[in-house]
Amino acid sequence: MHLFRGLCNRILFGWLHFREDITEAMPDKCIIALAPHTSNWDFVIGNLYSRAKGFHCDFLMKKEWFFFPVGILMRRIGGIPVYRSRQTHSTDIIAEQARQADTFRLCITPEGTRKAQPQWKRGFYYIALKADIPILLYGLDFAERRIVCTKTIIPNGDIETQMKEIKEYYTGFRGLHPDQFAVDNP
Repeated sequence: MHLFRGLCNRILFGWLHFREDITEAMPDKCIIALAPHTSNWDFVIGNLYSRAKGFHCDFLMKKEWFFFPVGILMRRIGGIPVYRSRQTHSTDIIAEQARQADTFRLCITPEGTRKAQPQWKRGFYYIALKADIPILLYGLDFAERRIVCTKTIIPNGDIETQMKEIKEYYTGFRGLHPDQFAVDNP
């Protein structure tokens, strides 16, 4: 396992020349909000990072990625399919899983898509609020090749104020395709 962790370190920080600016501790239970999400490379970088740092992190991904045989791999590395067309109480279900687990880390992209989406999804916030866990704000800045986490949000139920704070945090980050990242009224 150390060999794989070392390989992920070499790829991410050596070959791809990313560096990290992390001031927030990784708790046993949290939501990792990752933005901007403008490319499938975000997924690759995020997975390399979690493996290089030695922590497991599940992630939400649209159900279309869970076809055979790709779905087997996606589930194995922590993928949870999202069925957007169904009326489900996924935030309640996921929050309950978080409450029951000893360790729970779930990465969610607030935009919910790789296209410019000024109206961000709020499910990540509700999961954290219902599970009483923090939200770590992770940013991918491709322009400067940085992975950044310098802010943690403790959900207090004032979603409008806290979503504004979250969006303000991400305004300076540049995704791989900056024209596909939008923040409305930060």
